[in-house]
Amino acid sequence: MKKLALVLAIAVPALFAQTRKIVVTGMPPEAIREFQSVSPAVTIVAADRAQLLQQAADADAIFGTINPALFRAAKKLKWVQVYSAGVEGYRFPEFVSSGVVLTNCKIIQGPNIADHALAMLLALTRDLNIFIPARATQTWSRGEYHPIELRGKTAVVIGVGGIGSQIAQRAHAFGMTVIGVDPKDMPFNPYVSRMVYPDQLDTVLPQADVVFISAPLTPESEGMMGPRQFELLKTGAYFIVVSRGKLYDTGALVKALDSRRLAGAGLDVTNPEPLPKGHPLWRFENVIITPHIAGHSDNVEARRIALIKENIARFVNGQPLLNVVDKAKGY
Repeated sequence: MKKLALVLAIAVPALFAQTRKIVVTGMPPEAIREFQSVSPAVTIVAADRAQLLQQAADADAIFGTINPALFRAAKKLKWVQVYSAGVEGYRFPEFVSSGVVLTNCKIIQGPNIADHALAMLLALTRDLNIFIPARATQTWSRGEYHPIELRGKTAVVIGVGGIGSQIAQRAHAFGMTVIGVDPKDMPFNPYVSRMVYPDQLDTVLPQADVVFISAPLTPESEGMMGPRQFELLKTGAYFIVVSRGKLYDTGALVKALDSRRLAGAGLDVTNPEPLPKGHPLWRFENVIITPHIAGHSDNVEARRIALIKENIARFVNGQPLLNVVDKAKGY
């Protein structure tokens, strides 16, 4: 009994000594309860903006955000989990050069954002952008109906990650040939007929009937669709963007639309964002603009919580985390 008591006296304090504090922002109470249910070896603390700096002081992990002030306050920080796929807002020098692990929510948003991208393309190719507004005037007219089908067309997908691979799957299902553009050596993808690196983008753009942009924003990718790239597109091509507005030159896009080189554009992201009233992009009937909402859906939050719960379990057990970001590269 004395030996058992001695073992318990050592083991119980050791267990509590290993308890990890995770500070969570921007999540509802039910999500907090889900996170806490993963393990007794974590303490989940919900914090609003007013409490964040104080609670971060002894935090092992922070969910939701990181900034220079918060990073300096979090002396024990080992892991940051953000809820978005894009991480460009978190890549300040001190954090990038540190050993703190950054994980994001890429992949989980792939199905819904890919659905949104194809919805915009289909609306444009089936002229729904013309007919949907006609409902307000109760106008029945077939004279301006000139739809095209996707079968046999070529899609260039810039960024073949969690979102782009889902776009490729959907485009392939419509009978399209898919060319992927990505800086990484990608594993075999049955939906992509060919992969090229970003420095080869100009060689495949003339083949594109539609260009999808689903790449992350990095110093290397910013402005990658510039004036020259729009000029390389064939007349009648479509342009769909669902990642970040800074990846394309807005002025060059407006020029391509004005000159009728492009048959249409679908933009869930713009530069600037929000797109101000009076901006030239608002005046084009063949441009569909949505207010950066492609990442929303009925199932995405469940996938987000499941991913984070898995990462909490891995963090507690000292296993590699999912969706680790290379902070230097930005993806």
